[in-house]
Amino acid sequence: MQDRTYTADAEPGDEVTVAGWVHEVRDLGGIAFLILRDATGKIQVKFEKDEMDEELVETGLGVSRESVVTVSGAVEEEPRAPTGVEITPDSLEVVAPADPELPLDPSGKVDADISTRLDNRTLDLRKDEVQAIFEIRAEILRAAREQFREVGCTEITTPKIVATGTEGGTELFPITYFGQEAFMNQSPQLFKQLMAGSNLERVFEIGPIFRAEEHNTPRHLNEATSIDFEGAFCDHHDAMDVVEGVVKAAYEAIAENCADELETLGLDEEFEIPDEAFPRLSYEEAIERINATGELDEQLVWGDDLPTEAEKALGQDVGGHYFITDWPSEIKPFYIKDHDDDEQLSTGFDLMHPRMELVSGGQREHRYDHLVEGFKQQGLDPDQFEYYTKMFKYGMPPHAGFGLGGERLVMTILGLENIREAVLFPRDRQRLSP
Repeated sequence: MQDRTYTADAEPGDEVTVAGWVHEVRDLGGIAFLILRDATGKIQVKFEKDEMDEELVETGLGVSRESVVTVSGAVEEEPRAPTGVEITPDSLEVVAPADPELPLDPSGKVDADISTRLDNRTLDLRKDEVQAIFEIRAEILRAAREQFREVGCTEITTPKIVATGTEGGTELFPITYFGQEAFMNQSPQLFKQLMAGSNLERVFEIGPIFRAEEHNTPRHLNEATSIDFEGAFCDHHDAMDVVEGVVKAAYEAIAENCADELETLGLDEEFEIPDEAFPRLSYEEAIERINATGELDEQLVWGDDLPTEAEKALGQDVGGHYFITDWPSEIKPFYIKDHDDDEQLSTGFDLMHPRMELVSGGQREHRYDHLVEGFKQQGLDPDQFEYYTKMFKYGMPPHAGFGLGGERLVMTILGLENIREAVLFPRDRQRLSP
C-alpha cells in the first residue's frame, strides 16, 4: 500500500495514512476514540463530535471491532494516549468490515479455550502474546540455521513422500501415489545419512516430519518440525557438541533480538541463557540417579526405557539441559552404531530438558554387513531399502547426527503448557482443519 505509515513511525506533526484493524472503540460522549492496531503497535484516533464531519464520526464509531480500516490525518502529541500520540482524522475508510459476533476476543479481555483458538487461528494471531511466540520461533530457526553454517553445514531438503518408512511400516501415514502405495516420511534419517557419504560432509535440514502415533498429549504432534544434522567423520561426541551449540545459539539469539517479545510474554526478567556445558550422563548413571530420587513406585533396571515420571524426576534432579548417553543397544534403532568395545552399549544419546526429551541422536552404523544384519534383526527386509543400503558399499565414512524437535524447543524455551501453542496449524488425532 503506497504512502502507508506504520503506527510505530507516526510522529507529531506528520500527515499520515495508517491501516490496520479496529482494536477498540470508546465513546465518551462529546469525544470518542478508535484504537487502530497494525503489525507495529496501536495508535489512538480521536473524534471530536461537534467539530468534525458527521458522516466521518458516524463511520468511525459505527465500525465493528477487528474490521480493517485506513485512516488519514494529522498526528498530534497526546501524553494521555496509549502511545503518546493520536491522529485527528480527515478520512476513514472501512476496507473490510468484520462480523460483530467474533468467535474469540483478540484483545484478550475474554479468554478462549485452546480448541476455539486453533479453530480461529487468524484471529488468535492478532493477540500480542501469540504473535510474540511466533516471532521467537522464527528467531530460533534463524539462529539454528546460522549456527549450522558456522560449523560447516550445507542446508538440504529431503523427500517427504517415500516408498518405505525410516523405521519400517509402523507409525506411518499411507498415501496413494499414482496407483502405488507410498508414505509420508517419519524422518529424513536415511536420506541425510546418504548425504554424509556424498562429500557434502556436514548437512542439516529444518522441515516437517509425519508420525501416525495415537498420542493425545500436550507434547505430541502428528506433523512436527524436525531440526536435523548429519556429519561425516563425526562420532556421537561431535554430534552432541553441535546440538548443544544450536540450542545455546537459540537462547542467545532470543536474548539479543527478542526483548520486546519476551516482555510481552512476561519472561523478560526470568529468561536465562544456558552458560555451562550440558552434563553428559550415561544411561546407567541416569538409572541410578532416578532410583535415588525415590519418585518412582518401582525401581528402574537395566534395559528399561525411561517413563515420563522418570524423565521428570531426573530433570528436577539435574536442574537444566543434560544428555543421556550409552543407551543399551536393544533400546535404540538398528542404524545406531554400538560401541566397538561393548556391543551391549550403543552410541545413541538423547538431549533432555527438565520437562521432556528434545533430541535423539548418535553415531550411525556405516559398515554394510552390520547395517544389513540390523535390518534383519528389526524384522525388516533389507531389499526394500536397497536405495539406502547399496550406498554403504561405495565408501560410507563414519558419521553421526541427531533430530531436534522444533516445537519442543520453542515450548521448553518459553515455558508453554501445550505444544500446539508453538505451531500455527497443529495436526493431531482430532485436528485436520484448519
